[in-house]
Formats: sequence, structure tokens, C-alpha cells
Amino acid sequence: MTESHDAPSADGASPRLYPIVKRLADVHLSLVALVGAAPVMVLAAAAIKLTSKGPVLYRGVRAGKAGQPFEMLKFRTMVAAADRLGGPSTSDSDPRVTAVGAVLRRFKLDELPQLINVLRGEMSVVGPRPEVLRYVSRYTESERAILGVRPGITDWASIWNSAEGEVLSRFPDPDRAYEEVIRPTKLALQLKYVREMSALADLKIVVGTARKLLDRGWLPRELRAYGRLQDAEPLRGAE
Repeated sequence: MTESHDAPSADGASPRLYPIVKRLADVHLSLVALVGAAPVMVLAAAAIKLTSKGPVLYRGVRAGKAGQPFEMLKFRTMVAAADRLGGPSTSDSDPRVTAVGAVLRRFKLDELPQLINVLRGEMSVVGPRPEVLRYVSRYTESERAILGVRPGITDWASIWNSAEGEVLSRFPDPDRAYEEVIRPTKLALQLKYVREMSALADLKIVVGTARKLLDRGWLPRELRAYGRLQDAEPLRGAE
């Protein structure tokens, strides 16, 4: 007997229904979150405007599904025109980060405007974090599978590298550290999500992200084989 393409996945959802359910969940969750977070977003916008010259929002060009560029929204956490003053990787000690920006980054509040990207259909709540175009152009054939799904606000890699800024602060060259220390595992975890994506995996990631915000040292069972980012080995040849 041939296997049916509509056979339920491990979490009981039909593979054909999953994309529809995921999109409906994205719209519902982002609307609820935008309403609930509105007071925080207003305060964040006011704090940025009152303490730093420049726009409230940062609009970074990222690769979306199928590699199509789109503007990813974030609250601006760095000085205006920061892109011209340094590389794409940002450590906690980066002088481009403003005082208000450091607080927003610590609690991931700078990501809240991406809920608008979710409503537009450019992003999902859960999915591989959208990458800058310079790195996407270097994807291998297998890594291009990441572009087959909508990028997301959070994923396994986001939970694993939640202390990215802290770790990059230990290296004299944050861009090199990102490429050699963080990026390989980030790609492996994004491919893991693409291979195993399901409603159950999405739920685990959402719950795991919430827990990670409360306990930065926690690591879910699914990620223990990858080790903690904080324990990364120093770069060879680094001073």
C-alpha cells in the first residue's frame, strides 16, 4: 500500500493543513501581541525619540522567503546611520548602542515591531531569523532550504544564541566571531527547524523563548547537543 501524502505528522496535523494553520496562528498571535504590547511600544518609541537623534524604527534589509529582500522592522537601538560606522555584528560593548537601546536589546523589546512584518506576511512568529543579504549570498545548496520558509521572530537558533551580544563582547572582531563562532551552529539549527517544522515544534519554540527571557542560562533538551554559546572556544589567531 502506498503512503498517503496527507498522513498526519507527529503532532497530529496534516502536512497540507499546517501552513494554513500556521498563517492563521501568526495573524491571531501578532494582533493579540500588538494590542497587549501597545503601551510598552509607545513608551519605547518615546524613550528612543527623547534620548537619541534619528528615527524610532530601524528598517534593515533582510532576505525573506525565496530570498526576496524585505524591510525588517525593529526599534532603533543604535545611533543614527550606525550601518556606516561599523559591521553588521553588534556586541553588548559596541559604542553604537544607545543607553535605551541596551535595555531594549536585553529584554528583546526591540523585536516587537516585527509583529507588523508578521501581519504583512513577510515573517512568521516562528521561523529562521532573517539574515542580511551578504551572508545569504554565501549559502550552500543545502543551506538554501532555509529560504524555503518564511523567516521568523524566533527559532531554535534564537534560543541558543540569546546571549549573542555578550559573547561577541569577548572578541576583538565581532564580525569574525559571528562568522566563525555563531553562524555555523545558527545555520545547523535553522536547518533543523526546516527539517522538523510542525505545530508542536512551533509551540516548543514559543514556550522556550519565553522561558529563555526569564532564565538566560537555561537550555532546552533539543539544544543540549549543541552546547552553550557562552562556552564557545576562543578564535585561533585572535589577540
